[in-house]
Amino acid sequence: MKFKLPNPWKGLGALPRDMWFLFFATLINRAGTMALPFLVLYLTRSIQLSAAQAGLAISVYGIGALVTAPISGWLCDRFNPLRIMEISLLTTGGFLFFFPFLSTYESILAVTFLWAMASEAFRPANLTYVTNAVPAEQRKLAFAFFRLSINLGMSIGPAIGGFLAVLSYSALFYVNATTTLAAGLLLVFSPIRTHHRDHAALTGEKETGSSLRAYPATNLRLFWFLAALLPTFAIFFQHEAALPIFMVRDLHLNEAIYGLMFTINTGLIIFLEIPLNLAMEDWPYKRTLPLGALLFGLGFGLLVFAQDAWFIAMTVVVWTFGEMILFPSTASFLSEIAPSQLRGRYMGFYQMMVSLAFTIGPWLGAFVLDLYGAVSLWAGCLIAGLLSAGLLIRTTDVQKMPVDA
Repeated sequence: MKFKLPNPWKGLGALPRDMWFLFFATLINRAGTMALPFLVLYLTRSIQLSAAQAGLAISVYGIGALVTAPISGWLCDRFNPLRIMEISLLTTGGFLFFFPFLSTYESILAVTFLWAMASEAFRPANLTYVTNAVPAEQRKLAFAFFRLSINLGMSIGPAIGGFLAVLSYSALFYVNATTTLAAGLLLVFSPIRTHHRDHAALTGEKETGSSLRAYPATNLRLFWFLAALLPTFAIFFQHEAALPIFMVRDLHLNEAIYGLMFTINTGLIIFLEIPLNLAMEDWPYKRTLPLGALLFGLGFGLLVFAQDAWFIAMTVVVWTFGEMILFPSTASFLSEIAPSQLRGRYMGFYQMMVSLAFTIGPWLGAFVLDLYGAVSLWAGCLIAGLLSAGLLIRTTDVQKMPVDA
């Protein structure tokens, strides 16, 4: 008897037509994403800022994302999420066109903050729209569908960006702006239907006293979970700042090689993430969560020994497996500990934690790289991964903790 995995593409044809328009808009947008991945190189090599200053700019982007998440969610409860996505894409395109003309560090930080607010407003609106537009039994498939569009696009954009950076860093922003505006115009002129419905009316659920006592800020289980994940996500975002500086400045590798590392990462995710998680679907959280964190720490920790592009590619493979294991497990675990009436708020807290890690991680990594060197940075990443893995082993015990603080 032959063993046969379920077909991961089964059921895509049953998704509403609107999902396909949104899929292609997301794909176009992500296929042009290259300004943010190369921002730290643009600032250090073209603008001649220090690594610490460039890392701070990345942190400012993270602060903008941190501020935007709850605001965008609030707006989506009151207006059509489709309109929020359109405004997000069109305004982001405008900021990207304007960015290469900035000449002072202060103006760069200010526009980076506004760019982040405009761009990151798309994420909560996208999640809200899909939730409203797709029946409950199709949501898991729909979200996997959009993760596919994101990673397909990210396998293209940074790779092309690496070659463009050799010719002109400014071209990165112009191309990114063009694709972002194209994605926004596709949504504006597409025949997508409105899906702005109240969540409580959609689910037929009402908040109960017990669910209100499980508000995210008072839930010890959520607090423990997010605190345990923070070191790992801070490691993950080193690929936005410390890694490109290390590769281009310290190892004297070409920017195009750095861009190709994104292709390795996203290519593995596109082809292996769904089969890998199908094979591990019976694994307990006590195994998958620490394993994912450990692979993140090990992947970046091995950079202590990096001397060439092939070795770095191997480390990307290691931490990409950590990404493919950890990210689906975190979403699943979070959905289990969250009361059904408060899942949106729990996801909001989770997204804020991701933004916090993005705010702290790149700046801290660039700071350590500048002051203490690559060995200290990558060894620190390994220690942080081990710490996170150790904390996550206790997640099964945390499930037994009381909800209220």
